Amino acid sequence: MAHKGETAITFEARSGETVDAYEGSFTVPENRQADASRMLTLKYVRFPATGKAKGTPTIYLAGGPGGSGINAAKHQRFPLFMAMREFGDVIAFDQRGTGVSNDLPECRTSQTISTTTPISDEDYVTAHRAALQECLDFLKNEGIDPHGYTTNESVADLNDLRQHLSAEKINLWGISYGSHLSLAALKQIDDHLNRVVIMAIEGLDQTVKQPARADQYFDRLQAAINTVPEAKAKFPDVKALIKRVLDRLEAEPLMLSVPTRSGETVPYLLQKRTMQQFTSALVADPTRAAIILNVYAALDAGITEPLVGLMQRAVDPTDDAISFPVMHILMDVASGSSQQRRDMLATQAKTSLLGLQTNMSAILETVDPSLDLGETFRAPPVSDVPVLLLSGTLDGRTYPESAQEATVGLSNRETVMIKYGGHNSFMLTPKVTKTIQAFMRGQTVDGRTITVELPDFTSFPGR
Repeated sequence: MAHKGETAITFEARSGETVDAYEGSFTVPENRQADASRMLTLKYVRFPATGKAKGTPTIYLAGGPGGSGINAAKHQRFPLFMAMREFGDVIAFDQRGTGVSNDLPECRTSQTISTTTPISDEDYVTAHRAALQECLDFLKNEGIDPHGYTTNESVADLNDLRQHLSAEKINLWGISYGSHLSLAALKQIDDHLNRVVIMAIEGLDQTVKQPARADQYFDRLQAAINTVPEAKAKFPDVKALIKRVLDRLEAEPLMLSVPTRSGETVPYLLQKRTMQQFTSALVADPTRAAIILNVYAALDAGITEPLVGLMQRAVDPTDDAISFPVMHILMDVASGSSQQRRDMLATQAKTSLLGLQTNMSAILETVDPSLDLGETFRAPPVSDVPVLLLSGTLDGRTYPESAQEATVGLSNRETVMIKYGGHNSFMLTPKVTKTIQAFMRGQTVDGRTITVELPDFTSFPGR
């Protein structure tokens, strides 16, 4: 049965599988705190329940911020979307500013970062802060309210979606930023929440990750590598390898020749900062961590081809303009950090491998203080709603110990550890799906450990 304004569709996953579903939408103010706010149309796909009872709708919250829930349903997580229908309708939701709910223009600025000459960290920060201010001015001139892109507004969107679905309560199922949004919902609308499943947990005061926790991740990665003799022989000391290459890049940046999509080859100067950013992005999951470790090993031996191959996919060496994914950066800046936390992060960054290159928002949070949601927002939630926490021991973006700190006020939480799992562990093994299903049925899963296979750390990427 369709809800108001829904249209029946045949939803096709990238695998070619199809299922009957409904497309729907609802409207919300861009900024509920502003008079005469412009209105946004938020869209979703609803997969009808398969269980005998009506059940509670489950809303999938993508990560990023900036990920599309509808797009997630089309790819590797499609089977899990289908499995969750046992417990009620499943909603693939495109949050404000994402996917088919995105009406924001691209924000390209006049600020540039040279791709061929060295740029100091100070100048890099100055240019990006100026670029964000330029972007904020541009958005306002376009009639867009930057204060509308906050996790608080997205929580209110969830409550509006709940009412649109005529549901007294909803389940939330989120990953990464989706967990951040779920934790905020547990603070603000927990009376309307039935059960919550979150993976790769990012606490409300954890938008910028601790550099020291990244170093601890490399220790766990080393311990995992040491269980495989061939991998241990190739990577006997991961942290020493990374430091050696980064120190060399700091002393002498590396000029590369990078092929472009048009077929030409252009120069690109690789600095320590950029390599730290690559590393931070790729260590999210063990398979990608294996790629970056092999790149480090090659660079340590004076071989640049694996890095050049990686850069062909990751950067446009012909584009030196600073641009921002609008929803992503505004959401992160709004969640922000306290001054105390910023001081702690700056101290840790002085001695850590990756410094503050784990989050762009770390250098942008104070450009416009009015965007900051404040300490009340960042305080951890207190709730007795049943919550399942799924953490991967080799998640290089959101860390198991951080997840426990972020959820200390949840009296009905259950924790499942995925040994050797990374940031995206939902579909690594059917045991994860079965564990989620057991939790949704009301069974106790607290304390379970699910072990997945390690990738091959010994081969070069692409070979």
